[in-house]
Amino acid sequence: MGANKGPFILAATILGSSLAFIDGTVVNVALPALQADLGATVTDVQWVVEAYALLFSALLLVGGSLGDRYGRRRVYALGIVLFTAASALCGLAPGVRFLIAARALQGVGAALLVPGSLALIAASFPERERGRAIGTWSGFSAMTAALGPALGGWLIDHAGWRWAFFLNLPLAVAALVLLFAHVPESRGSGVAQRLDPAGAALATAGLGGLVYGLIESSRLGWRAPGVWLALGIGLVALVLFVVVEARLESPMLPLSLFRSRAFTAANLMTFALYGGLSMALFALPLDLIQVHGYGATAAGAALLPFILVMVVLSRWAGGLIERHGARPPLVLGPLVSGAGFALLAVPGTSGAYWTTFFPALVVLGLGMAITVAPLTTTVMNAVESAHAGLASGINNAVSRTAGLLAIAVLTLPMIAIFSARLDAELARTNVAPQVAQSVRADAAKLGALRAPGGATSAEKAQVERAVRTSFVAGFRFVTLASAGLALLAAGAAFLLLPRGAPAGRKPHPERV
Repeated sequence: MGANKGPFILAATILGSSLAFIDGTVVNVALPALQADLGATVTDVQWVVEAYALLFSALLLVGGSLGDRYGRRRVYALGIVLFTAASALCGLAPGVRFLIAARALQGVGAALLVPGSLALIAASFPERERGRAIGTWSGFSAMTAALGPALGGWLIDHAGWRWAFFLNLPLAVAALVLLFAHVPESRGSGVAQRLDPAGAALATAGLGGLVYGLIESSRLGWRAPGVWLALGIGLVALVLFVVVEARLESPMLPLSLFRSRAFTAANLMTFALYGGLSMALFALPLDLIQVHGYGATAAGAALLPFILVMVVLSRWAGGLIERHGARPPLVLGPLVSGAGFALLAVPGTSGAYWTTFFPALVVLGLGMAITVAPLTTTVMNAVESAHAGLASGINNAVSRTAGLLAIAVLTLPMIAIFSARLDAELARTNVAPQVAQSVRADAAKLGALRAPGGATSAEKAQVERAVRTSFVAGFRFVTLASAGLALLAAGAAFLLLPRGAPAGRKPHPERV
């Protein structure tokens, strides 16, 4: 790589991967507007998030392998084009079902482009420069993600939620121009030219079955045969996935990679920490907008401290692994993140932003900044360079799968806590029985729930207070559960990563 190519390679990979990062944060901010405009339940809103995450998670391993085998630049570009076309379809969606289908197509595009971005960096920068390059990628990707919620929120408030998806188009054009003008093609040497369609199908069926069963259980109930059938299919498919991958000569998930303690520890950490982060960031915009009365612009801007702390500190954090090894930052970072999650549980139904959410988001941003670049560097350096795209795909698949399952699993007790608290709060009011019955019947809308049209103004005010209080109870469960997952991530790093020298420079002799 010519010395002058480095900044262009970073710019191309940052802009492309930022499509997925911006989409995740902007869509969360857009959820309340989507719910109101399309008359969606919380189950519909979950599927808007989960349809994307499902295909993204299940196909990330395929995306990484395709890049290693057929050209990382080529597959990365294909992912950008597909993601952008799907974004346009999301913006044009006439209804929630069309939107969910377009979001699934976005997930396919993201599965191709996200692992390609890190694989291009790993292939283009020597090992001694890779940590800082990944830190720069993390920082600037976070910067674009920071601008996304604020700009997307402003567009939602002033032009409608559809423009949150159209925001991706100019970024995609810029990324493609840089990519073909300055980034050389690369492939993994010695990688078999065979794909693993059986593995991809089983992973999709397994995750899809579990997610469908968990999400639809809140609507259909646990006694519904379809729920248990979906859960059963999901579990069987995942077991078969492991069996098939262990027997194939060229699997999309080589289980041998997990013999490295560093690689295993990093992915266990990723699963726990990103599961908690995904659920917290799914619920936080709903809390800000539906409970605290923020507009979409204000809710997007409220996330800025979290992301800006990561922007400022990411390059510094990228060098931590070179100076101290992987273990210290990967124990400290999740502990600090856990404190940030716990602080999010403090606010009630009122209070100034600067004394409620701001401190929590700063602490959470600090914890994630300490964690992200060392974690990513550990993953990328724990495998041979020929498998860089695959390693990136596995780690991204783990993080997306964690978010996918966390939202599906943790939303269930959140709804149950909301419903139970709502019953208790309504019992303390003097609203008419028919009003209370109508409110209870719509509990699946969570914070978007409102009193029926026939209620008096006094009854509407009492229902609104009951809904806000009940949502906060469910939100507190989510944030404390996220804090617990962060502590599990710290424990995995402490127990599995070796002391002393950086654990991720090359595959280690330690085996698990």
